[in-house]
Amino acid sequence: MILGKVVGTVVATRKEETLEGLRLLVVRACDFDGKPSASAAAVVAADAIGAGLGEVVLYAAGSSARQTVQTKDRPVDHTIMAIVDLVEVEGQRRYTKE
Repeated sequence: MILGKVVGTVVATRKEETLEGLRLLVVRACDFDGKPSASAAAVVAADAIGAGLGEVVLYAAGSSARQTVQTKDRPVDHTIMAIVDLVEVEGQRRYTKE
């Protein structure tokens, strides 16, 4: 899984039939403090859990992205699987959801 921040949304009125009902969000990998990496490419991810704009999330890429109930057998390369509440590294809180 990859730590990322939701930075946008994607609306596609015409899409592959199996993508119907999936919410699509733009996610950029971020550091432990929740700051998006300027060098990381933004990706479009299927939202399996109801994430919102500005939230820090965990997302999966590749075949792992198709392992949720919502994305099984669907053509997705990235899926948001969790909303992060807290990141602690070496005993220090680096990110806490507001």
